[in-house]
Amino acid sequence: MLQVRDLRVHFGGPGRGFAAVDGVSFDLGRGGSLALIGESGSGKSTIALSLLRLLPAEAVFSGRIELSGKDVLAMREGELVRLRGAQIAMVFHDPLAALNPVMRIGTQIAESLRAHAGMDRRAARARALELLGSVGLAAAVIDRYPHQLSGGMRQRALIAMAAACGPGILVCDEPTSALDPVVQAQIVALLGQLRRERGIALLLATHDLGLAASSCERIAVLYAGRIVERGTPAELLRAPRHPYTAGLLRSLPPRVGELLDAPLAPVPGAPPPPWARPTGCRFRDRCWRARADCAEQEPELIESAGREVACFHPLEAP
Repeated sequence: MLQVRDLRVHFGGPGRGFAAVDGVSFDLGRGGSLALIGESGSGKSTIALSLLRLLPAEAVFSGRIELSGKDVLAMREGELVRLRGAQIAMVFHDPLAALNPVMRIGTQIAESLRAHAGMDRRAARARALELLGSVGLAAAVIDRYPHQLSGGMRQRALIAMAAACGPGILVCDEPTSALDPVVQAQIVALLGQLRRERGIALLLATHDLGLAASSCERIAVLYAGRIVERGTPAELLRAPRHPYTAGLLRSLPPRVGELLDAPLAPVPGAPPPPWARPTGCRFRDRCWRARADCAEQEPELIESAGREVACFHPLEAP
């Protein structure tokens, strides 16, 4: 359903600037799910926004983004308007910023239905009521403004609006980052319900390994604009092969009641800025397994012991 091949996103003009995303490829089938995880600046949000061509005009794309056989990067603005919401929709990490502050919630949902489904005002309002109910919101929410709702309610309303026209793919960019743990769990359950009931494919950009593991069938680990490891949640969480993936797991706090006084082990250093990435392996300056050959050439993402990993010296396979 979605094929991304060698996607590169460059900012700053030819001959200068930097590549925020530098050669990313993945597939997402109908009803499937994929999580993109990594530290801030790894390229997760840039990839998510690229799928709908929502980046600023100065972004320069190369590669291919094929949605149902059509190249999104070659589409004109009119084609993109018809695409967004109808075939692929997005749930942003900050619903207060994504929702129009001077329009009622029902009007915003109905606007999408009238634009893509051709509904009249009355039918669109009736459908908006149904959608709000499907995400667990009371009917009264339809006439409220975004500032009158809690963070969790705004996120549910945004999900209802994204799913209104039955898109095949839902792109979620940090959809739970500003919510408390209880509401986070509710939003995760809601996304799972949408996938089961409507067959919607999910692409999730997040830094939360637990959210990725509980929501998606596959995980792609991003570092400095490239995928460094890809596999199922069970594979990555139980036996990571790339040192960066292992470092992310070691930096997680222990479970409640388990070694509460144990210090965390964060990945040393910080990700390089996109305009000053090291030669060879981009992770080598922070990697305890780096060798001389890591500075000479950049490792490619290849299959190794049943896992896709981009590393010259991966951790031992289980």
